Amino acid sequence: MVTLGLVFAGPCLVAQQAMGAGTDEVLQAQLTQIAAQHHGKVAMFAEQLNTGKTVGLDPDKPVQTASVIKLTILFEAMEQVRAGKAHWDEPIVLKPGDAVSGSGVLMFMDAPMTLTLKDALTLMVILSDNTATNLMIDRFGVDAVNQRIAWMGLKDTHLYKKIMKPATEPMPADQPKFGLGKTTPREMAKVMERIGRCELAAPGEPALPGDAAICSVALHMLRNQFYRDTIPRYLETLDSTEEGSGIASKTGSLNAVRNDVAIVAGKSGPMILSIFTYDNQDHSWTVDNEGEVTIARLAKAIVERWSPAGIDGKTLVPGLGLAPVAGGGIGASK
Repeated sequence: MVTLGLVFAGPCLVAQQAMGAGTDEVLQAQLTQIAAQHHGKVAMFAEQLNTGKTVGLDPDKPVQTASVIKLTILFEAMEQVRAGKAHWDEPIVLKPGDAVSGSGVLMFMDAPMTLTLKDALTLMVILSDNTATNLMIDRFGVDAVNQRIAWMGLKDTHLYKKIMKPATEPMPADQPKFGLGKTTPREMAKVMERIGRCELAAPGEPALPGDAAICSVALHMLRNQFYRDTIPRYLETLDSTEEGSGIASKTGSLNAVRNDVAIVAGKSGPMILSIFTYDNQDHSWTVDNEGEVTIARLAKAIVERWSPAGIDGKTLVPGLGLAPVAGGGIGASK
């Protein structure tokens, strides 16, 4: 095991990466160069699952998740559906006073209104709807999500509280630093990998017959992510609303933060990309925000290196198999 430390002046980047046997050192150097040009900080981890190739920049550094932490809420929902403790069609009521601002559409809807659990999760994922997220936190509980995070063996990932609502219990000392949630690039990659591989059972436990159906529901949400200016930016050549997508992702954004975690169905094998930018100088909310473009450039370099033939835009199914998915994207029924 060799440790590579890289320190750059200017847009202060400090990257320390444990270089294991699976590290693609050529790509590592290329990504380090891209990250050094960013006016802010970059932490990331990526792996091609069929080859074991990896790259990373500060992959184990705790970072602000912004909305990427919603992946852990989705995973807890999947586990509770699996256990029969939750159901996709159960009613979730949006009550007066529940709405919060930020991303999403529920804040514009009249309350009371009733959604299904699947509706609320879908809004939480594809629009990063903050109100829907709070409804899901009410439904499952912060403690349950954090217990599931611990169950997965993750040490530096934590959901703190509801969005834009006061905490109802004492907060950990590091909550002001991280806000909604914290994670590391490697740990959030593990969450996305579990969803992609459909690993809902604990180690040593068998899969259940309904697991694939549960994972298919979650992947359909993630494939239809509305915010596509980060990892998908330079990779997709098809209209994902009509053709479906070979990228399943969850984004997260704050003024000085841009994040994206994705499964990418490369033609030469599936990849997990977990990319976080923070302390960004560019606080703009445009498609050309530097954090978003930096993530896109990193993703493009990874995919071009590991899957020169590109991505399979119509295929992404539970277990990370590459077989056609019926139904296409959200607009497939037009």
